[in-house]
Order: sequence, then structure tokens, then C-alpha cells
Amino acid sequence: MTSPHTTPRKPRRVRHALAAGAIALSLSAGGATAWALDRFVIQHVEIADVSAYQAAQSGTGTGTGTTSDTGSAASGDAVTTGTSYTSGSSSINISTVTTGSGDSTVTYYVADVVLDDATALQSAFANDSFGENITETTSAIAEDNNAVFAINGDYYGFRDTGIVIRNGVVFRDEGARQGLAFYRDGTVKIYDETSTTAEQLVADGVWNTLSFGPSLLDNGQVAAGIEDVEVDTNFGNHSIQGAQPRTAVGVIDDNHLVFVVVDGRSPGYSAGVTMTGLAEIMQGLGATTAYNIDGGGSSTMYFNGSLVNNPLGQNKERGTSDILYIAQ
Repeated sequence: MTSPHTTPRKPRRVRHALAAGAIALSLSAGGATAWALDRFVIQHVEIADVSAYQAAQSGTGTGTGTTSDTGSAASGDAVTTGTSYTSGSSSINISTVTTGSGDSTVTYYVADVVLDDATALQSAFANDSFGENITETTSAIAEDNNAVFAINGDYYGFRDTGIVIRNGVVFRDEGARQGLAFYRDGTVKIYDETSTTAEQLVADGVWNTLSFGPSLLDNGQVAAGIEDVEVDTNFGNHSIQGAQPRTAVGVIDDNHLVFVVVDGRSPGYSAGVTMTGLAEIMQGLGATTAYNIDGGGSSTMYFNGSLVNNPLGQNKERGTSDILYIAQ
């Protein structure tokens, strides 16, 4: 293992223009293009000031990096190195792993995270707004929230389904797929969104949810059928199979998590991995539960002011709608 690849912060990159161009080329003019632009490009803001909304809902301020009921994220005793962060009994340790050779080389980044309070793992939305097609880079959202560590989230803004609970507040309740629930007591569970409600999950102590998938491990074993899962069936995201850049969350124990970002689509540096390959990585790290989230060009890890991984081998971030992060 070696030190992570770090690069200076680059200007924010908005992908709306690229998406608009691709859609315009691939669809006929007129109604189809207008529909596609509205569906995939034009921002639809439902909540313009999420921080204020969360404060009103929960009675506390969140998303600012200095919280009241979100654990001891901000601490004067923090010690930071190029690959680690320690504050009290919480710690983050980042490592780089490279396997294979030539065009079969795979490079991935691991963040081993121990929390003294599960609510120190927070979520934030691009532009502090909730809705569809609202994007910023992971680094930009992280810096806006005084994060020491962050990964891309589930890109909830690409779809209008799923259960979205963030920092204990409900934003969407449209169960559609396997979800991942982070509880205030430090437990993390895979669950069926269609068999419960967001209100019930919050009542049960859920702090954050992710809606993407699939689940990668069942009791520590590689889950069956994960190469055939389709998260969405709409245009542009019909399949997530093959060797791809990936982001995943794994659970080793209560308040002990592992986050993995696998780079891909860059022969000689990193080819990416299949869903089974990602599950095997999580298994090898000691996770008993693991969950796949948004990947491709969105797969990003951020630490202490810098981009850790090398998205698509180009050192450029693509916009996403949300992050998971730990504040300084």
C-alpha cells in the first residue's frame, strides 16, 4: 500500500452542457429533446435552503461542520497527516491498493473509518438544495461543509424514487429498491424500501439512507445475482454491469466502516471492477455488509482539501448530487 494520489483542487465542473449535447445528438429534435433536457439537465429545486430546512425539522443546525447533535465532528485535539485523521476516539485512515498489471491493473482507495458517534457521518446536497439535476463536485460540496473526508453519495437527484433520509430528516419517501440505512446507534442495515416508510425508519432511529445498490455481501458472503441488477431502467442508466469505476460502503462493526472508491476506464492505471469484484474487495477488507452506490465518473474520494483518487484517469471530478462526509 502506498500514499493516496492527491491533486490540487480544480475548478468546479458542471456537466449540464455535456449532458445536453449528448442528448441532443442521440434524440430527435422537438418534443423528445425537450423532454430529455427537462428530465436529465434542467434543475428542479424542491428545497432551496436545505440547512434551514433541516434546522427547522430537527431543531438543530446541520451541514455546517459544527453540529450540536451530530457527534463530536469538530474537535480541537484533531491530528491530521497526509493519509490519516484522528480526533478523540474517531479516526480515518486512507490507503491505496493496486493489483494486476498492464491493462488489467486495478487501483482503488480505502478509507477505514472509526466513529465515536454514528451521527458524525453526515450527508450534504449540491448547492445546499434538494431536487433533481442539481450537481456540484464532491470536493466542492465537501469544502462547503468543512469536511475532512467525503465520498460521492447515491446521486439521488438522477431519479425521483427511493427513500431519502439525510441527517435525520426525510426528503423523499418513494420506496423502489434495496436501500442502506445508517442508524444513530452505529448499526447499518440493508433493507427493502418497499416494505417500510421513511417515517417509520426515522422513528426506528435511522440517521441517513442511501438508495442505489445492490447489496454486495450477505453475512460476509458475495451476494448472488449482483451482476444482473438494474438500478434504473430509464434512458442513460439502464445497466451498471461490467468493469466500471465504483464506490461502496462496507460495515465491519458498529461505528466501524470502510469506504472504497475504485478507479476505472483507464487502461494501464485502473480498469475498474465488476460488481462481483467489488464485493470481493469489500469481503477482503473484513466487511460483513457492503453496498454499492453511484459509480462511473462520479466515484470520488476527498480528504483534507484534496481529491484522493483519479477519476477516469483524468484527475477531473464529475458533478454529483450529494455526498457522505465527516466534518473537521
